[in-house]
Amino acid sequence: MIRTPVTSSVIRAIGYDHATAELEIEFRSGDVYRYYAVPPSVHRDLMAAESPGAYFNRHVSDRYPTRQQYEH
Repeated sequence: MIRTPVTSSVIRAIGYDHATAELEIEFRSGDVYRYYAVPPSVHRDLMAAESPGAYFNRHVSDRYPTRQQYEH
């Protein structure tokens, strides 16, 4: 999944697959998590947020099924 860099102290980049409604978050720590069944509007609002980290904490974290991705 292609990720777009964002300006955030917590998140490095964000990816989204419209076909599967999967949101991928790459954190500054290097950890990557994929969130499932995320509506396109949540991705759009996350990308437009003044603070992506704060938006993520309020609207994504603990709201969607997730799995940590391991980079190869």
